[in-house]
Amino acid sequence: MPGTLPTRPSRGMTSWFGREPFQSLREEMNDLLSRFTSEGDGNWLIGEGIPSLDLAETDGDIEVKLDVPGIKPDEIDIEVRGDTLHISGEHKEEKEEKGKTYHRIERRTGSFSRSVALPCCVNEDKVTAECRDGILTINLPKTEESKTRKVTVKG
Repeated sequence: MPGTLPTRPSRGMTSWFGREPFQSLREEMNDLLSRFTSEGDGNWLIGEGIPSLDLAETDGDIEVKLDVPGIKPDEIDIEVRGDTLHISGEHKEEKEEKGKTYHRIERRTGSFSRSVALPCCVNEDKVTAECRDGILTINLPKTEESKTRKVTVKG
């Protein structure tokens, strides 16, 4: 075709890395940027843990599940303010026992905080929470205005 440059086979960097050359870097940068722009308060910068969170919606409720292994129910605070759910907690450090020398301590202690925007209004007075087997489950009933209504089409 006139006016086009001839193409030559490209070695490309894909063969060196086994995949797109900067894919791994891009994934790492996206993860880092998502931490800066997440709805949390940025505590990960100072070594505090951010528990994983799932948010699901049905016709009548919103359900939030949060991984909180080793954290007791009385160490968790839950607040609903408008359309935002705030979950925080603090797992206190266990005191070292006399006569015991620790060679390794990896179990996490400290505080965490998560905030998540809810997809609709909820009835704050009827919110319930249960912590079982390291999973915190929060049930947030929707307000009547937020519930899905089926409309029948007349012919």
